[in-house]
Amino acid sequence: MLSLQQLSMVKRWHQAHHREKGLEYQLWDAMLTCWILGWMGLPAAMLLAPEIGLLACPLLYVAPSLYVRLRARLHRLGVLRCDWLSSAVA
Repeated sequence: MLSLQQLSMVKRWHQAHHREKGLEYQLWDAMLTCWILGWMGLPAAMLLAPEIGLLACPLLYVAPSLYVRLRARLHRLGVLRCDWLSSAVA
């Protein structure tokens, strides 16, 4: 699980490199949106659709951590290059 500081450091890296890494910048924003929906959406999801909310919100909450793990694995395998991984681990 990523700490708030790690999430912030990755966000800062993406903001600093958003011109040359536009797609990665947008993907990280999508991950942060999922994270916010995961922890802020739980009360509403419990009221409106408890069956779905109990499954979806925890998954959305851990989406950034899962994304970082996936990117790290693909980077190790040489499938893609991920320059911002060092900021997620620091």
